[in-house]
Amino acid sequence: MQDRPTPYKGLEDQLILRDHLAADRTILANERTFLAYIRTALTLFVAGLSFVHLKDIFSSYIVEVIGIIFILLGIATFFVGLFRYKRMQALICKIKQEELKELGEKEAP
Repeated sequence: MQDRPTPYKGLEDQLILRDHLAADRTILANERTFLAYIRTALTLFVAGLSFVHLKDIFSSYIVEVIGIIFILLGIATFFVGLFRYKRMQALICKIKQEELKELGEKEAP
């Protein structure tokens, strides 16, 4: 087996394979959720730009306002996703640190 660093330093003897895989799935799910937020934000932003450019064809300010609202919603969606991603990432790191701390206390006589 390769000697590469893992996020489970010190827990190798306590965790079984299922635990390792569950932790990895949680990390990957967090990243997938963030990518979904980015995809949604980009879609809203591009739709908003399309509506803004349609103003030239329809000569209506309502279409432009709808476009601006979509653009703002896209930007807001991106920042909400970024905030939630960072918050969950910090929570995952906190849980890992607490597990390492508990393991260290159990081993000390």
